[in-house]
Amino acid sequence: MKKQGLGTLCVHAGYEPAKGESRQMPIIQSTTFKYETSDQMGRLFDLEDSGYFYTRLQNPTNDRVAARIAALEGGVAAMLTSSGQAANFFAVFNICPAGCHLITTSEIYGGTYNLFGTTLPKLGIEVTFVDQYASEEEIQAAFRPNTRAVFGETLTNPGVRVLDIEKLARIAHRNGVPLIVDNTFPTPIYCRPFEFGADIVTHSTTKYMDGHGTGVGGCIVDSGNFDWEAHADKFPGLCTPDPSYHGLTYTKKFGKLAYITKATSQLMRDLGSIQSPQNAFYLNLGLQTLHLRVKRANESARKVAQMLNAHPDVKWILFPELENDPDHALQLKYLPEGSCGVMALGLKGGREFAMRFMDALRLVTIETHVADCYSCILHPASHTHRQLTDQQLAEAGIDPDLMRLSIGLEDPEDIINDLQQALEKARQ
Repeated sequence: MKKQGLGTLCVHAGYEPAKGESRQMPIIQSTTFKYETSDQMGRLFDLEDSGYFYTRLQNPTNDRVAARIAALEGGVAAMLTSSGQAANFFAVFNICPAGCHLITTSEIYGGTYNLFGTTLPKLGIEVTFVDQYASEEEIQAAFRPNTRAVFGETLTNPGVRVLDIEKLARIAHRNGVPLIVDNTFPTPIYCRPFEFGADIVTHSTTKYMDGHGTGVGGCIVDSGNFDWEAHADKFPGLCTPDPSYHGLTYTKKFGKLAYITKATSQLMRDLGSIQSPQNAFYLNLGLQTLHLRVKRANESARKVAQMLNAHPDVKWILFPELENDPDHALQLKYLPEGSCGVMALGLKGGREFAMRFMDALRLVTIETHVADCYSCILHPASHTHRQLTDQQLAEAGIDPDLMRLSIGLEDPEDIINDLQQALEKARQ
């Protein structure tokens, strides 16, 4: 069979029911699984056989949904987590333990910024934030002998800036470390980072993949392309015997599946953060229409962005598909078919005017969420990023007047009408 399109993979990948089995992917809502002999169970605990014995490590529903996301991204394996935050933490901690160093772009989601800037150092992991637009020489200067990974977001949250994936992959690989990319906003429908040199992809599946605000979740996908053995001295956790599994070495035992196997059998075993099978089922329903919803949201966002770009009350707007956007050239390279349904903007008249505008909205709601079927807005400096200092806000590329506007699945004319009436009321 020819290579299947993304729409077909959204509907079918990861689950093929046999005769008489459920057409819809079933929820295996069970903590444990039965075996006939003690040896059968023992071989699972030794990673000698594949199978299920406790849902904290693996569950059939979760694995099928993870396989669908891996297929969409073009990866070899994936693992679901309880949230996008857990996915980013596990993705890094799997190869960057205490005593190691992480390089990350500074324009990332506020929760991830806090995770990397505040929590990881408490665990003995050094973190350096770099400007993603800096030259290769400037970014290279941030590397240390103990650097183990580079991290960035395909489209930043909330600034909607485009990551130069090939540049960061080139720098990371020159230093013998992988590039981890959070691909939440564009999803694989609009960007597949592995095709541009990224090695590991993460998602907050809570956003477009779920698409309906029903379940928090995350996912880690491995491309299978990074050669861990070629840099074995940097990644002993993968390339030397694991005493907790009788001296098993992940790269020798599992090959291209080593990274996800270690994350599952070691980190998920010890730290938990598994996605519930019920949430995985909701996620699966969202994935089935992902290719339709993302395109509809993007098409509507394009119309909204064009209106706002010409509106006299709008001081600035960031939406990479606009020709006057500073990242438009990068968008044409990495996201030629579209970006997402999210944009950032600032209004003339200052913060007080912006608050009056937000309060006057009737269809677009003020909420923490983003990237689902409802149009919503928030002011990061007052909401999601309020823990950051003014200096940290500046380093993260967040202006004090920045608002994040996420376009949903309502008729675009109704969204535009609501924005226009709110701007008019804010002027009164």
